[in-house]
Amino acid sequence: MAKLSLPLLLLLLLLVATATAGRTPTLVFLLAGQSNMGGRGGATSGNGKTWDGVVPPECAPSPRILRLSPDLRWEEAREPLHAGIDVHNVLGIGPGMPFAHAVRASRAVPPDTVIGLVPCAQGGTPIANWSRGTELYDRMVTRGRAAMGTGGHGEEARPKLGALLWYQGEADTIRREDAEVYAPRMEAMVRDVRRDLALPELLVIQVGIATGQGKFVDLVRDAQKAVKLPNLKYVDAKGLPIANDYTHLTTAAQVTLGKMLAKAYLATL
Repeated sequence: MAKLSLPLLLLLLLLVATATAGRTPTLVFLLAGQSNMGGRGGATSGNGKTWDGVVPPECAPSPRILRLSPDLRWEEAREPLHAGIDVHNVLGIGPGMPFAHAVRASRAVPPDTVIGLVPCAQGGTPIANWSRGTELYDRMVTRGRAAMGTGGHGEEARPKLGALLWYQGEADTIRREDAEVYAPRMEAMVRDVRRDLALPELLVIQVGIATGQGKFVDLVRDAQKAVKLPNLKYVDAKGLPIANDYTHLTTAAQVTLGKMLAKAYLATL
């Protein structure tokens, strides 16, 4: 068998290193909530049966933006980001990819940062379905722990969990009794997540809902603004373009929201 020359061997090693670089994230974000976090941009026409497949440049794949797959493996992130997670729904563009691109483009983070997105959202779910001990809550915590447990040996090699991005509340606009207790339920969920992930100061960025499935939208919005916890930021989706189903953000709106979430995160650095 012919021996490889040293320059050729070094070139092959460089190619292997380049191909495998960025396959483990250094900065991780949880994405949770319901359909507007799961992403319906471009998937609301034709009775919501198909996604138009349009991927804006702000949502394009990048070797330095990964997602945690349903089977807890890191892979290159691409739209629809919540494929296999937000099940039984037609998925489209969400805020996750434009968020990641905006964070990566900032001088506030190192240029070699690899972002890991951990999709957890499920459409049509009230906040009661996210309380400690429920299936969705347990899945979110399990995926968060798996994301932080990857990397090399030692604590320094493990990814940092940058924030929980939370966009939910539309389902809680249906019944007044749910809208009126939204704030304490949200506060309990945040406290539980922080405790179960052993991150008492975990940043949470909450999106104020722009639409709802019922008539108590303003009650839920007021409750969201009333949540008083440390390290909790509020980004308002009201005023962003809404699709023709009167519920979901358009693709352009999701791109804008992703940038708004990134701005909120970067302001904390």
